[in-house]
Amino acid sequence: MEELLKPDGFESELLLVLPEYLQRELAEAELTRQLFVSDIGYFPSARYHYRERDEGSDAHIVLLCAEGEGEIVLTGSGVRTKLTARHLYVIPADTPHRYGASEREPWSIYWFHVKGEHAAALIAQYELDRGPLPLPIGVYGSFVETFRHCYDMLAERAYATGAHVHVSQAVRHLLSGIGIATESAARGRRKDSGLEKALRYMADHAEESIKLPELAKQAGVSKQHLIYLFKQETGFPPIEYFLRMKMQRAARLLDLTDLGIKQIAASVGLSDPYYFSRLFKQMMGLSPTKYRQIPKG
Repeated sequence: MEELLKPDGFESELLLVLPEYLQRELAEAELTRQLFVSDIGYFPSARYHYRERDEGSDAHIVLLCAEGEGEIVLTGSGVRTKLTARHLYVIPADTPHRYGASEREPWSIYWFHVKGEHAAALIAQYELDRGPLPLPIGVYGSFVETFRHCYDMLAERAYATGAHVHVSQAVRHLLSGIGIATESAARGRRKDSGLEKALRYMADHAEESIKLPELAKQAGVSKQHLIYLFKQETGFPPIEYFLRMKMQRAARLLDLTDLGIKQIAASVGLSDPYYFSRLFKQMMGLSPTKYRQIPKG
């Protein structure tokens, strides 16, 4: 079997690897140094497909299984993952690994390598490397369409700077779009979680004052756990997030109504209009009066 294992060479495959000198140029060019594609390919029904990198890759590897299945092993940690249809997996740069197609149901796989100053931060921002990500059918379709477009662009114009700039932007949009879509799906799964209960309670009581113990009770979690959930999801502790929610609501009232500052302050549960104005300026960057004077739309 070992002599049958192969990294590429599959019927109807797509494969493009940029030469090293061109990759160096892209890594230094102003419009591509932040993110660029160095390798890209599609292997259909890739029986005996196998790759092993004991030192990892100098790029982040994005893999999308279209059909069939395969296995990815992060050899440093021993974590093994089965990758199945419409699931995406990102192997971070410098991570020792091996992967290969199932012998029984060999995968068809889209893949590309991304490099650049922003590559790691972009992947971390959307936690794209947290494991196999199931792609909704619409997102999967967008991935395939964008992949085909980028591949064709690079295959036809591999030495044109404009093509690489375009592909850089397309891949950035693709990865961030996947991140947003998977975040939304995860949020849907958390619908009945303590965080979602707390957010609903805040929205329903924006005209009131809420204390942390009351909010934790409504959410059905401890105060400490609620603080943890909010900081993980929003970056703010619960009460600060609630105040920001109030200021966003006040901003809408300033934009859409003729209510006075005192009335708007009262409508978001703040009886002191001077305190409201200080808080609004602190969080929105402008006083309520100056904010209202800015043309919108």
